[in-house]
Amino acid sequence: MLTDVRRAAVLGSPVAHSLSPVLHGAAYRALGLTAWTYDRVEVSAAGLPAFVSSLDSSWVGLSVTMPGKHAALAAASSATPRAVAVGAANTLVRRDSGWHADCTDVDGVVGALRAAGFAGSGYGVVLGAGGTACAALAGLFDLGISRAHVVARDPARAESAVACGAKLGLPVEVVGWSSASSASSASFGALAAGAAVLVNTAPAGAVPPSELALAPCVLDVVYHPWPTPLASAVAERGGVLATGLDMLLHQAFGQVEQFTGEPAPRAAMRDALHEATGGILPLRI
Repeated sequence: MLTDVRRAAVLGSPVAHSLSPVLHGAAYRALGLTAWTYDRVEVSAAGLPAFVSSLDSSWVGLSVTMPGKHAALAAASSATPRAVAVGAANTLVRRDSGWHADCTDVDGVVGALRAAGFAGSGYGVVLGAGGTACAALAGLFDLGISRAHVVARDPARAESAVACGAKLGLPVEVVGWSSASSASSASFGALAAGAAVLVNTAPAGAVPPSELALAPCVLDVVYHPWPTPLASAVAERGGVLATGLDMLLHQAFGQVEQFTGEPAPRAAMRDALHEATGGILPLRI
């Protein structure tokens, strides 16, 4: 029963900054789950499997942030196809057969872009080739993007992004950062201007904002400090902008629903996150 004591938490290292307790706490209060708790737990990637296996049956769900997302997938006894494609899990849900892994980061990308008004088709551009980039590719695929360019400082490190695209059925072309920085057909400006959507997962100071703002729709995963130079450039140009906070909000909806079996109280979660972040962004659901 939902009135029974149940436990959940976010795992990571460092984890003190995580806003997940704000989102889940608001959801549990709105759902009347007064006996449920949600904590932050400092856990390294190496320590995650042992920690997860030590939990008793009162634990129903785990959110996983860096650096444990790959370890979370490996520790699960089952996984969704999208978690397998991304190669990482930010969500572990207790099942009779063991821990089930999912990647609701994909929902975060999809939800953030849809809430911002994106409804296009064509090709997408992803800046960066880390774990967030793979979730971004899966989200763009769900939104109907037919192919993607991944811009990486070291193209050899983009193998996981290419593999993710192959599992999804999404053709991925890797562009070196130096090539994109030059005056070529694969320059930042040319890629952005021809794209339907651009997702930035790279540090704010590493990207050329005026060139990237040529994309008609931009998701800037970076949200602190705000506004980023890219966000300012998109706003000045009048483009469509989705943010990392929107992504954080939308990925939490699926986690709450999988943990509790109840529809996520989206407005309550949005309002709690808006207050916790000082109202820096008009979060959209």
